[in-house]
Amino acid sequence: MQGYRISTQSNEMDIDVIHSFISTSYWAKGIPKATMQKAIDHSLCFGVFDENQNQIGFARTITDYTTYAYLADVFILEHHRGKGLSKWLINTVLEHPDLQGLRRIVLATRDAHGLYAQNNFKPLSTPENMMEIWTPNIYQL
Repeated sequence: MQGYRISTQSNEMDIDVIHSFISTSYWAKGIPKATMQKAIDHSLCFGVFDENQNQIGFARTITDYTTYAYLADVFILEHHRGKGLSKWLINTVLEHPDLQGLRRIVLATRDAHGLYAQNNFKPLSTPENMMEIWTPNIYQL
């Protein structure tokens, strides 16, 4: 995408930008910066950067690189939206060589079903088989 690039180099991820967005998100409100850094350190991350090398987007995959991945923390900063960057980011994640041949890739979203459906994500085929331990307000305790 002209004027933008995507990197998986962990040393390029701007923890201040990522934390600023994620800590105000509906899914991880209040997450401590150290917790976010640890999550980044243990994940395959994708940063979107503008022509000035400022980070303007992010996606994180939690994976064993063989059978499973969980896509999380996807965002594009508001003033860069509407340019197809989210779609490009998701396509880049799904085309990454280390994420090929996985049996399952999952995600959770409240409001971006249309974006993910464009990439063949569907509701769980057997939700009755899935279970969770969910503590939604863990960072606000």
